[in-house]
Amino acid sequence: MPTSKLVMLGIVALGAVGVTLNGYVKVPWRDAAGTSDRGQFSRLGYLSPRELPNAIALLPPPPAPGSAAMERDEQARAAALPVKGSPRYQLAAVDAVRTQQSTVDAFQCAFGTAITTKATPKLIELLSRVRLDVRAASYPAKAHFRRQRPFVANHVHSCYRDDEAMVQEDGSYPSARGAVGWAYALVLAELNPKRSGEILQRGREFGQSRVVCDQEWQSDIDAGRTIATVTVSRLKANAAFRSDLASARNEVAAALNAAMRPSRDCRAEATALANR
Repeated sequence: MPTSKLVMLGIVALGAVGVTLNGYVKVPWRDAAGTSDRGQFSRLGYLSPRELPNAIALLPPPPAPGSAAMERDEQARAAALPVKGSPRYQLAAVDAVRTQQSTVDAFQCAFGTAITTKATPKLIELLSRVRLDVRAASYPAKAHFRRQRPFVANHVHSCYRDDEAMVQEDGSYPSARGAVGWAYALVLAELNPKRSGEILQRGREFGQSRVVCDQEWQSDIDAGRTIATVTVSRLKANAAFRSDLASARNEVAAALNAAMRPSRDCRAEATALANR
């Protein structure tokens, strides 16, 4: 079986199937619906199963009902609920779209240049493989803990209804999507250290979008960052990753020198993030 087909089967098995935003409502920082990222994944992730972090052993159990930790999660959810309907809420819905390009697009403004298959193909490939490793590290714990998502527990809708049927029975702890966002932030900050502060902040906000969306709890996001941090640390010991990172660094330098502008409306995105 061709490698690309094996990769797509792996993505489906991990619950990482791409979804498009049906009935997409245009917002300033996004002018097209997410498209299939089937062509983005030409290889498997970098880490073997033995090299992946053992998330079940690494993480504590999710907060128990009635615990102080669960109370903090409830407070974080209550603080996010008034954001519904705002530009920040709309941005959370865009951050929820699971295609590879949509996920990468979230970081273009913070990164300071376009990140596309045409302009930065090696970087796109690098991030796609990192994504597979992070999700592979996250999903055993999600299946083990089987934590109910906040929108399910409270019998409401999330910011991204197209995603609800797929994730309704999918445990929220740790946040795999939040982990991917934080892993991308760590890698991109290394590739463009002059904007590391902006990139890492966007990585944090990408995770917080899951709370704003009511798809995950705050402790899910925190646990996802732990998984991402450990996974990226292990990637740095991988020769293939280091080689691809070096290639991506040259590619990024060329893109920065060419002053390639992000495709998003960065002013609108900044306004949405500032009005949280």
